[in-house]
Amino acid sequence: MKTGLANNSRRTALVATLGLHALLIAALLSQAPVRSAIATAVPIMVKLIPADPLVAPQVPPKPLPVRRRGEPAQVPPLEPLPLVTNATEAPAPMTAPALAVPPRRSVDPAPRPADSAPAPTAAAAIVAPRFDAAYLQNPAPVYPLIARRMGEQGRVLLRVLVTADGAADRVELRSTSGSERLDRAALDTVKRWRFVPARQGDAPVAAWVLVPISFSLEG
Repeated sequence: MKTGLANNSRRTALVATLGLHALLIAALLSQAPVRSAIATAVPIMVKLIPADPLVAPQVPPKPLPVRRRGEPAQVPPLEPLPLVTNATEAPAPMTAPALAVPPRRSVDPAPRPADSAPAPTAAAAIVAPRFDAAYLQNPAPVYPLIARRMGEQGRVLLRVLVTADGAADRVELRSTSGSERLDRAALDTVKRWRFVPARQGDAPVAAWVLVPISFSLEG
């Protein structure tokens, strides 16, 4: 009995609610602004766009393999490249032309000199120049005064190149007396000397000669 009463009350409440909503809708539709908004509302159009045939579909990348810790990385095998060959013929080997070798000619040996040919004579010995001939009248070197006062004395050895006409071409100091003043006096004097030139056979020739000069305070 109580269940029937409860169902009746629920139906009554539902009918009352629906009637209330209908009254609210009618009241809203009676308003002018609401009717104008509904009349001017633009309907939403949905259009399907076909896929562009030039754009390749996006393929999701393949997931990378999960490598465990300590496991070596797996490298995908490389695809072998195509082998390109050029089918060309190998050039023919070149051979050098053979050269004709001329026949060897016999060469007559040079005639030997006759045994009766005279042998070359040895060169004549050279006689050294002279500076002590009396007729040359070569003056003795002047003893420097300052060298006398300082007690300088000694022996000078000069090397002289005598020309074929008896003149002193070059005068060199071979050994010193120990005093520059005495050496200079000997060089200056011998440069003006005359000599008997060296001889080779009967002909005068140029040659070197050693000339010693002594400076002494005792004489």
